[in-house]
Amino acid sequence: MIDSVVILKTLHVFSATILLGTGIGIAFFCWFGSRAALRDNNIGALRMVLRFTVLADALFTAPAVLAQAVTGAMLMHLAGWSWISPWSITAVGLFVLVGACWLPVLWIQWRMKQLADHASDTGTLPQAFMSLFRAWFLLGMPALAAMLTLVFLMVAKPLAVM
Repeated sequence: MIDSVVILKTLHVFSATILLGTGIGIAFFCWFGSRAALRDNNIGALRMVLRFTVLADALFTAPAVLAQAVTGAMLMHLAGWSWISPWSITAVGLFVLVGACWLPVLWIQWRMKQLADHASDTGTLPQAFMSLFRAWFLLGMPALAAMLTLVFLMVAKPLAVM
């Protein structure tokens, strides 16, 4: 019989893998797909890239974020770890940082998609699109660094104090 802690750990690692993998994958395809579409002035391709970017975040990233929070809290509780230990404060703080970057990114992606949809009617993207695209990119940097640090903390537990 498989222990419930093993199942929770497996779900936690699986959701972390999805979160990191889809985050990097979405960023890669949105960045390169959008830049190619913008370079070629192909609004149709830009619309498709952004439609699938928004969809991928809804289908994969959002459930993985929820699973991370739930399984992480359950594992800490089952292990009897303090919520005020250095490890817990660091892990939760990094998770909140990722969310603080990701939530605006969701809105930015949706807004860029709207602007691209509108541009298919007018033939021109508004200047606001490029400002949003830069903000989207810049928010991804601290989110990626925090996610990589979280994976390290999950594996190494260097600050773990129970």
